[in-house]
Amino acid sequence: MKSIVPTESLMNKILLIRGRKVMLDSDLAELYNVETKVFNQAVKRNSDRFPSDFMFQLTKEEFDNLRSQIVTSSWGGRRYPPLVFTEQGIAMLSSVLHSERAIQVNITIMRAFVKLRKLLHTNEELNRKFIEMEKKYDKQFKVVFQILQQLMEPPKKPRKEIGFKPSIKK
Repeated sequence: MKSIVPTESLMNKILLIRGRKVMLDSDLAELYNVETKVFNQAVKRNSDRFPSDFMFQLTKEEFDNLRSQIVTSSWGGRRYPPLVFTEQGIAMLSSVLHSERAIQVNITIMRAFVKLRKLLHTNEELNRKFIEMEKKYDKQFKVVFQILQQLMEPPKKPRKEIGFKPSIKK
């Protein structure tokens, strides 16, 4: 079955805030095809389902920093910093939002988080292998550079000239 939203575009909406991968309430509301205000009202009516490790509100500083990163206009917009939802919070949204679209969007978002986790794991593994190779080859290159250094140094004792010298007739 084709997803409502491409997983790749969802991955761009996953942010790293306070060391957690989260999504903004406005991005989620857009995906669920509802206004952010309506989305947040549904969440607040069910606030007992969203502990601080599922959802939290950004501080003013975090919001200002985020706003400067995504280059939003300074006029209009929100009065309050946004709510952000962790992967567990997004999964909990399925118990709050019951439309068919909400179900499909949740499935797609969960797949995006899984794909992101796989990419991060692959990247960590590649990084680990690169470091191992770097250590291994650093030792070998160190030896090569030491030998090259020795070859470039002038000899300690002057050498006798070797070879044939033609006699010069006057």
